[in-house]
Amino acid sequence: MSGINGSRHDRGFTLIELVISMVVVSIALGGVLMVMNYTVQHSADPMLQHQAVAIAEAYLEEAMLRSFTDPDGVDGETARDLLDDVDDYNGLNDVGARDQEGTAIAGLEAYTISVAVAGTALNGISAANCKKMTVTVSHPGGINLTLSGHRTNY
Repeated sequence: MSGINGSRHDRGFTLIELVISMVVVSIALGGVLMVMNYTVQHSADPMLQHQAVAIAEAYLEEAMLRSFTDPDGVDGETARDLLDDVDDYNGLNDVGARDQEGTAIAGLEAYTISVAVAGTALNGISAANCKKMTVTVSHPGGINLTLSGHRTNY
């Protein structure tokens, strides 16, 4: 039977118990929010990586489809639409991905692309007849990708 002041079984929480439970819930909520923040910050990383691979493949394929030696006898063309042999791509640096004519591709302005071409020996093929092309694509979001291919004089 309970009296005017209540019995032992009708007690609520003490102030200390409430403060401790609020601290525990706050710590747990902080951890959950940190995980969500990390996930949101890095949710675009796979897309950026995929774009970087596609850009590197496009530049590498473009260069590898060109002639091994200069077809017109004029070496060192610098305008993108005039690059006609593999060596012309050496030292190509683009801020923002561009197509074969040099036109900027919308949405890919943050990427930096550089191409290096050097003679290299490969499986018994002399360096005079084999060139290694290396395309490096980077993005401020932490992406730094290098793709290489070899072009032989066949």
